[in-house]
Amino acid sequence: MEEIIKQNSNIILENRKSFTASGIRECISFDDETVVLDTALGLLTLKGERLHIINFDTKTGDISIEGKFHAIVYTAQKSGGSFFGKIFK
Repeated sequence: MEEIIKQNSNIILENRKSFTASGIRECISFDDETVVLDTALGLLTLKGERLHIINFDTKTGDISIEGKFHAIVYTAQKSGGSFFGKIFK
């Protein structure tokens, strides 16, 4: 079966305690202080305290996380390639 993931990405943060998002492709890593998500718009890093994933639907790409949020940061996706490949372009 094909994986259905939204190409748009929306985020909602309510009172710095409840986070919901769409367009999530993969949860790369998580612990109680940091969650790293691969989204349709790049990598999304969430920082906080007592973070825990309530729900992650891999078919729709929707996720819900609770905790105390300190930072939400988008970063560009890694371009890949080796160290020497980047030096000798």
